[in-house]
Amino acid sequence: MHTEKDFIQSIEQNQKIIHKVCNLYMDNEQDKKDLFQEIVLNAWKGFRNFKGEAKLSTWLYRVALNTAITFYRKEKRKVETAAFKEHYATTLSDTWFKEDEQLTAMHKAIADLSKIDKGLVMLYLEDYHYQDIGDIMGISPNHVAVKMNRIKTKLKETSKKYL
Repeated sequence: MHTEKDFIQSIEQNQKIIHKVCNLYMDNEQDKKDLFQEIVLNAWKGFRNFKGEAKLSTWLYRVALNTAITFYRKEKRKVETAAFKEHYATTLSDTWFKEDEQLTAMHKAIADLSKIDKGLVMLYLEDYHYQDIGDIMGISPNHVAVKMNRIKTKLKETSKKYL
């Protein structure tokens, strides 16, 4: 059914998902590499139980996000909020959004969100439907809608302080 070859091919085809989650939750390169390995290990452990009821990418997002949150808590890593915001804002402003202060402010506001809310925003920005986000995060689509409305309101308020 699910062979090692299938797993390796699946990871190769979907590694961008894992990298996005690693970049979202970890600040330095070594932590990103460690988290990447942890996600792949957890995906391997659960791969034989993957039934195909959801898309593989949806399942992998769920594994990656759950692993990232658990990894963060288990290691008790405290990301320096100010350093993270500064790095995140600098990276964004230096590369893609130099001309657009509103987008830069929005990304700074996203950096202020909790780890779980960042995951929701990431999936929302990836154009996942509330049903898919709920499947990945393990919550109902209605709960996703409520959380997204609250997050949007918070982002509007928070981004104003960066303008």
